Amino acid sequence: MGFPVTRMRRLRRTETLRGMVREHRLAREDLILPLFVVEGVGIRAPIASMPGVHRHSVDQVVQEAKRVADLGVPAVILFGIPSHKDARGTGADDPDGIVQKACRAIVDSLPSLCVITDVCLCEYTDHGHCGLLDGEEVDNDASLERLARTAVSHARAGASIVAPSDMMDGRVAAIRRELDANGYQDVAILAYAAKYASAFYGPFREAAESTPEFGDRRGYQMDPPNRREALREMRLDLEEGADILMVKPAMAYLDILADARRTFDVPLAAYQVSGEYSMIKAAGERGWLDADRAMEEALISIKRAGADLILTYAAADLAEKL
Repeated sequence: MGFPVTRMRRLRRTETLRGMVREHRLAREDLILPLFVVEGVGIRAPIASMPGVHRHSVDQVVQEAKRVADLGVPAVILFGIPSHKDARGTGADDPDGIVQKACRAIVDSLPSLCVITDVCLCEYTDHGHCGLLDGEEVDNDASLERLARTAVSHARAGASIVAPSDMMDGRVAAIRRELDANGYQDVAILAYAAKYASAFYGPFREAAESTPEFGDRRGYQMDPPNRREALREMRLDLEEGADILMVKPAMAYLDILADARRTFDVPLAAYQVSGEYSMIKAAGERGWLDADRAMEEALISIKRAGADLILTYAAADLAEKL
């Protein structure tokens, strides 16, 4: 029946009523905090284009991990910024590489915290691309071994989950085979399954010093207008052994996330990327909106679209409020 018998406002009158009938809720357990790690000691350097986000040396990243763990955030994902880069990204699978050192230090200090590691070559190559080059083209098949060896080095350092973000075809299968062959059958794979060639990555590339020296990544990351193709990418990653699927970016691709939720009965993650985070923070600094409310609204939209896990630079701030 319609108005006046039906009055939709009845259950909106107070915060108590709104809370009782709320359909979706954010929880601390939903959140994963990305952390940038650099060489050195005592470093906590702010990133200009990402308000509230820092690059940390290993000793400081352990302190930051402890802070967020104490807030109830269950996981962090590590991105390494090495002191040396070369064409093959040799620092990516170095046993004493920056991510490997950070991973060991966090696991030793906080054994209950889930440590996830980003598996890609872009932060370690001097050309800034996500794989090995053949001339000015990224050589997909030649890159698979390097990515698999990197994942194994992270597992040896104590990572619970490895997260390939390179978008090479076949990389999930290559990583799964190599992990299993080295006795790491229990290390899970969080696949950046639908990763789009997005303009929203800009601040991250400053933070990670990973901007390509030439060209761009549209030859291997997904074309933003494509929707159906994302389901093919996800299905292939599942067939290759992925345990969790991720959509990246999140806010501009909520339709992709909703499609994935309807299609796959597996854990789904979404990454509120640097540009999506920074534009809210910047607007808040200028007084154009309430940044705290806008951030929470953005994150609940990701949850509502179907994400089980949300990677966000706002994880610690939000956990304090939850």
